[in-house]
Amino acid sequence: MDKDSLTRYLRPRYGLSWIGLGFMRLMSWLPLPLIAVLGGGLGMLLYALHAPRRHIVHVNIRRCFPERTPAEQTRIARRHFRAFGQTLLDIGVSWWASESRLRRITRFRGREHFDSALRDKKNIILLAPHFLGLDIGGIRISADRPIVSVFRHPVNKLFAAVVYRARTRFGAHLVEHNKPFTTLVRMVRSGMPLYYLPDQDAGRRNSVFAPFFGIPAATFVVLPRLAEMTNAVVIPCLTRQLYWGRGYEIEFRPALKDFPSGDPVADTTRMNKEIEIAVREKPEQYFWLHKRFKTRPNGEPDFY
Repeated sequence: MDKDSLTRYLRPRYGLSWIGLGFMRLMSWLPLPLIAVLGGGLGMLLYALHAPRRHIVHVNIRRCFPERTPAEQTRIARRHFRAFGQTLLDIGVSWWASESRLRRITRFRGREHFDSALRDKKNIILLAPHFLGLDIGGIRISADRPIVSVFRHPVNKLFAAVVYRARTRFGAHLVEHNKPFTTLVRMVRSGMPLYYLPDQDAGRRNSVFAPFFGIPAATFVVLPRLAEMTNAVVIPCLTRQLYWGRGYEIEFRPALKDFPSGDPVADTTRMNKEIEIAVREKPEQYFWLHKRFKTRPNGEPDFY
């Protein structure tokens, strides 16, 4: 933040926020293996003490993996909290690490799918579901070329300013979530890849019920609309933690063929299926703390 921004937030109401940011900044200087150990411990503490979130995770995993035994479901939940604890502690790395450090701690897989689309001058939408490495993946990609993403401001204005600066420091562009489509469409048409996060339950507005792990889930129909309006290819992009603090892997998968099809429900169903395939590979790293099935079809009881 510049000096003027700093002065704006030097008020007592932001005291605890500054302490929290200071702690995150200190953590960002630690090596990733140590952060992984500390974060794993923090995650298990949260698992033990935060009963409401533990309940949400267990409900999600039980619903999505009914074929697993109760012991296996619990193991996934506990591993998820350990991975989430690490994510909490290494947020500072994604926000403040130098470009050279980000390059050292990340590696690419399937990069040819992204590079070939860039070479062919295609408009690109990166389908980036909510894996725990999502933030660091977007920032790392932006270090190679400008990208655009949708931004929802945190309620805390100091945190909002810090997050905005962190995510744009290598040239990324952030568009407010409540801005008209035209802004995103114009930027993607200009050749700027869109890092798009499609998989949270935001209610019935602009959503359809599409199956996710066989469960009707309120899902945005925005992706096929954006792909059609921008004539963009959609490339799945997954960022996952490597075990024991060995960094992060950003995986690009082949572009979705014949997408969009012209049927928004079929396209949204296909999108959810692509995400489900990726989640099944490393289920503990998906963001299960979110109430993914909060909105239910009429007449269905609340899952949570």
